[in-house]
Amino acid sequence: MKVALIHDHLVQDGGAEKVLKVLADMFPNAPIYTLLYEKKHADKYFKNRHIETSIIQRLPGGIKHYQWYMPFMPMAVEFFDLNGFDVVISDASAFAKGVITSSHTLHICYCHTPTRYLWSDTHQYICDLKYNKYFKKVISLVLNYIRMWDRLAADRVDKYIANSCFVAKRIKKYYKRESIVIYPPVQINQFKISDKIGDYFLIGGRLAPYKRVDIVIETFKRLGKKLKIFGDGVDLERLKKIAGKDSNIEFLGCVNDETKTDLYSHCIAFINPQEEDFGITVVEAMASGRPVIAFRSGGALEIMQDGVTGIFFNEQTADSLVQALTNFDAAKFDPEIIKQHSEQFSVEIFKKKIKNFVDEEYEEFKI
Repeated sequence: MKVALIHDHLVQDGGAEKVLKVLADMFPNAPIYTLLYEKKHADKYFKNRHIETSIIQRLPGGIKHYQWYMPFMPMAVEFFDLNGFDVVISDASAFAKGVITSSHTLHICYCHTPTRYLWSDTHQYICDLKYNKYFKKVISLVLNYIRMWDRLAADRVDKYIANSCFVAKRIKKYYKRESIVIYPPVQINQFKISDKIGDYFLIGGRLAPYKRVDIVIETFKRLGKKLKIFGDGVDLERLKKIAGKDSNIEFLGCVNDETKTDLYSHCIAFINPQEEDFGITVVEAMASGRPVIAFRSGGALEIMQDGVTGIFFNEQTADSLVQALTNFDAAKFDPEIIKQHSEQFSVEIFKKKIKNFVDEEYEEFKI
């Protein structure tokens, strides 16, 4: 069985890239097709892999300002010639699922979400853009064109895997397709329980507006409790302005895996204020034996057990989070039980479920 992998782009280090890393380990001879890659991100997981990029990689500003080329991405992904493969696995939240495959090729899409800025978050996405209202109108027209392409491209997939039940509902709503759920893989054994807990709460990951780190900062400015924030992203400068000169809020920037492991294991609790499709950082915190304080929505509802692995707050506001933190008592949670709960999201379980699904679907497809 000759397999190819296709991924939207390799210009950041997020949950989707961790999934692709495990898929690449499972299929060591599979080439990786992607619209573009930035060496510093691609080399972390895929240094010795054969990577095929689109024409956007070679265009002026194609890597640093790849968003400029969004209108051309549907065409670019369709240029990939995948006729020589038995199975194509797209790891997608945007364009990768739109590849054109032959009649003898099975296309399985591991879907992280129907493209947020085209469907569920499109109005907020336009609102958050730092352009005048006239340029926003032009962008809206472009998104309308891409949205129509995205809906048609979704039909090219033979089988969908959703990364959560939350995403499976979105796939059903926007693409009118059924899917099975296989949760993303988390390196559970990389994280450890510490006997000594620090004096800080923790939040981190890719800093984007929808992650709602702003309400966490507002909360900790009110309470005066210590907060550490790791990660980088487009929202970093705005968040620093909100934090101001408050000494209890610390931005750590991008951290290596060893530092991140220590941050998780020594924090009082991890904060998850966003509506996430799944929530790998939530699982990583749990794998470190630490409770999570999460907004009651999205993938967190599938990952956490209320009162056992953490607590929820009901509204995406600083007031609601303040109330949750006021009532929170870390001593009520057993680190060993929290870590045990996280083990259902291990890499080993992911690999087993993916392998069984691909093998079964390919055998049926060949008939």
